[in-house]
Amino acid sequence: MEEVCLNSEPVFDEGDEYDVEGDCTLVEHDDETGETQSKKEPPSPTVGLEFDSFDEAYDFYNMYAKQQGFGIRVSNSWFRSKKKERYRAKLSCSSAGFKKKSEANNPRPETRTGCPAMIVIRLVDSKRWRIVEVELEHNHQVSPQIKRFYKSHKKMILAAKKAQPSPEPVTEVHTIKLYRTAVLEADHIGYSNFNEGINPVDNSKHLELKEGDAHAVYNYFCRMKLTNPNFFYLFDLDDDGRLRNVFWADARSRAAYGYFCDTVAIDTTCLANKYEIPLISFVGVNQHGQSVLLGCGFLGHESVEYFVWILRAWLKCMLGCPPQVIITDQCKPLQTAVCEVFPNAHHCYCMWYIMQRVPEKLGGLKGYEAIKRQLNKAVYDSLKIAEFETSWADMIKQHRLGDNKWLQTLYEDRQMWVPVYLKDTFFAGMIPIRENEGLNAFFEGYVHKHTSFKEFVDKYDLALHRKHLKEAMADLESRNSSFEMKTRCNFELQVSKLYTKEIFKRFQSEVEGMYSCFNTRQVNVNGPIITYIVKERVEVEGNEKEVKYYEVLYETTQVDIRCICSLFNYKGYLCRHALNVLNYNGVEEIPSRYILQRWSKDFKCRYLLDNKSGNIDVYNPMHWYNHLHKCALPIVEEGAQSQEHYKIALQELEELLNKFNNVANDFV
Repeated sequence: MEEVCLNSEPVFDEGDEYDVEGDCTLVEHDDETGETQSKKEPPSPTVGLEFDSFDEAYDFYNMYAKQQGFGIRVSNSWFRSKKKERYRAKLSCSSAGFKKKSEANNPRPETRTGCPAMIVIRLVDSKRWRIVEVELEHNHQVSPQIKRFYKSHKKMILAAKKAQPSPEPVTEVHTIKLYRTAVLEADHIGYSNFNEGINPVDNSKHLELKEGDAHAVYNYFCRMKLTNPNFFYLFDLDDDGRLRNVFWADARSRAAYGYFCDTVAIDTTCLANKYEIPLISFVGVNQHGQSVLLGCGFLGHESVEYFVWILRAWLKCMLGCPPQVIITDQCKPLQTAVCEVFPNAHHCYCMWYIMQRVPEKLGGLKGYEAIKRQLNKAVYDSLKIAEFETSWADMIKQHRLGDNKWLQTLYEDRQMWVPVYLKDTFFAGMIPIRENEGLNAFFEGYVHKHTSFKEFVDKYDLALHRKHLKEAMADLESRNSSFEMKTRCNFELQVSKLYTKEIFKRFQSEVEGMYSCFNTRQVNVNGPIITYIVKERVEVEGNEKEVKYYEVLYETTQVDIRCICSLFNYKGYLCRHALNVLNYNGVEEIPSRYILQRWSKDFKCRYLLDNKSGNIDVYNPMHWYNHLHKCALPIVEEGAQSQEHYKIALQELEELLNKFNNVANDFV
């Protein structure tokens, strides 16, 4: 393996470009003398299947319907009123619904049966159509042997007839693209099963660069290195000089990691969804709860070896300082690589990624809605391990899911993703723990399925600029805005003086939630440790309320507190149940150990004071840059407080630059 580091000139082999994806054609011959079907029938409609256009989705369902022996029609469409753009549609069996009663003397016989079979498709990312609902069962007889001819099938014949160059017998021709699921298998290597044999997987292990990609990437890195001395990048080349992997991080990302290295998510959305660029991102969370980029890479192949390379490149970039917690999806090669490169980090799966796959994996099962409700209850509502185990076992038994491989895998890995098993891990708010919470990929809105390397490089700076601007605005609001108090609780006032605006608002909802708690009572005393039960009315389905019991441990000598909901470890601030117990015991201020500095308005300045230069390597320019960057931040923060401060800071910086110029001139 060859590495090209920093200013070394990378080598690209542009003669090895080719297309990975293509179309496949399914041809059918159907006449009175016989019938020859394609070797590969189209896959059954499944929640999560995606198409490049509405017509493709329609053709797919029409082909499936013909194979099964029924016709289809568009039974409902939703349009955006201003643009008159269709964004949702329901494709139903032609026997769906009932016709209005006809007043004709000889009305046609009723052919509709109110059939429920249908699919609902929705426009996502303004580019792709995704199946979001599926019903496969009919209330009438359906069979491929039934020779009834449907209008929807006639459209395929007419389309093929128009394409015939000569008056040969009409042959039904239908072309479909490779339909991809929104999220692939857990190890997401290769295509989904129905593509096997149609378009074989390319096993090449280098980045597939198209025309202009190589020069765009190379020029971008050269430009960044000239304008940003602490810009870091590595290229991994194979024996033939072809590019296998790329990693890079700019100065801001490297500086940010110094502050926010506690919990890091490795985002492989582009890999899992088979985007054109195999982008992998390292993401943390800043003092405002915003995602912050800590490095990027392009991965040439989803194998342990390649993941190990990119993780080691990232670790090298961050001066060998590993994170405490690493969050990934269920990619097995990545899991193995994380264990090898970061043996002491706590590795877990992001529950949100897993729960997003429920419609795809379970949507076709009988009683899906009931299964989903029980699964959500087991995952989100279990406060104790025994509760989860019981709820899970009941779901499996009631719906006879013992043979479901995906659920088996989830259960085997439960200690890596189910919240009740992760209560002792600090996540800095990086994993959703409630059903209505979600995540956005760092480059969401800037990257789509067919974004090229060249296009991504062009958008990369724009994405980071907007993120940095958003952070700067949040800094300004947190410093200069007065926060609205919604209660008379002293906890709210205390935190309003310390935390950034966004984190304060999140904590404020817990203070307000104290009023939904009631009947705080002591149930056990064990020396200085007192156990309380706090009752809370929580909303369930249909806006109904139910009472839940939360166990809170309170240590009187050190004023330590721990709630069974463990919100403090998940989000970084105390929950309403713990606040109730503190209030019950006459504690007027939250103990300092539960006020995290990483959420404070002046966190970066405080971080500098708490981390002196004792560990700086005086021979390493990377250490010089990081340390000077941190030392300069308090000047920037104070200089932005007022016009007078700004003028003073600017004048001092100009004098400092003049001194540097004088030193440089002395050596000439």
